[in-house]
Amino acid sequence: MNHLLRSHAPITEEGWQQLDDEAKERLVPALAARKLVDFGGPQGWDHSATNLGRTDPVEAAEGLEARRRKVLPLVELRAPFKISRDDLMDAARGAVDVDLAPLDEAVRQVALCENLAVFHGWSAAGITGITEASPHDAIELGEAYANYPSRVAKAVEVLLTDGISGPYGLALGPDGYTGVVETTEHGGLVVFDHLRQILGGPIVWAPGVEGAVVVSLRGGDFLFESGQDLSIGYDHHDADRVALYLEETFTFRVATPEAAVAMTP
Repeated sequence: MNHLLRSHAPITEEGWQQLDDEAKERLVPALAARKLVDFGGPQGWDHSATNLGRTDPVEAAEGLEARRRKVLPLVELRAPFKISRDDLMDAARGAVDVDLAPLDEAVRQVALCENLAVFHGWSAAGITGITEASPHDAIELGEAYANYPSRVAKAVEVLLTDGISGPYGLALGPDGYTGVVETTEHGGLVVFDHLRQILGGPIVWAPGVEGAVVVSLRGGDFLFESGQDLSIGYDHHDADRVALYLEETFTFRVATPEAAVAMTP
C-alpha cells in the first residue's frame, strides 16, 4: 500500500484503467513545459528537495566553522475532484462514454499551474520561472501573426550572440498558437512552418504562457525535477460519489538564465 490508497477505493481495475488513460490523454498535450526543459525523475514520493550544491555560513562554537547546505524543496500539488459511482460502475461494465469532466478539469488546473511555474515562476513555492530569470530584454510580438517569424528570428539572434546554441523551441500561448497555425505569409508559406525552420525545434501549445518564450534545447539550462509524477489517488467516498485527486511533487530551477528570451503579447 502507498499513500495514494487506491486499494481502498470502490473502483474496479477497469475503472482505474479508464481514469488513468483519460488523465494521460489529457495531460500529454497540456504539459507544455516538459517538452522544452530537462525532465529529471521521478524520484519518488519521499524525495523532498533538490541539492543546489551551495552553502550558507552559520554560527558555530569558537574555533569551529560551519556551513548549511542549500536545497530547493519540492512542492506538493494536488487537484481534488469527484466522480459519480454510477459512472464508475458503467466504466466497469465497458462503457466508453463515461462522464469524466471533473478529472479533465483537474488535469487542466494542474497543467496550467505547472506551466506557469516553469515559464513565469511561483514565488510561494520558491520557484523562479524562465522569463523571470532571463536577463534579455523582452521582444514585442505585435498583433500581426505574419510578423512572428521576424520577431522569433530576432530572439534566436539574441541567443546566438550570447553563445547559446540551438536547436531552439518556442512556447506559445493558446491564442498565439491558433493564430500562427491559421496564418500564411506573402507567397503562401505557412507561418508555423517558417517558425520551425528558424528554430530547428518544436513549437509547443502552452496554456499559461503570456505571449511566447524562445528557449535553447541544447540541454542543461532548465531543470525540472519530479518527485512523484502525476498520479490519481483516493480520498473518500459516499453513496453517490468517490472523492479522488490528481497529485504530483516537483520543483524547477534555471541553470542558465541567458538561454531564453521572453516575447510579450
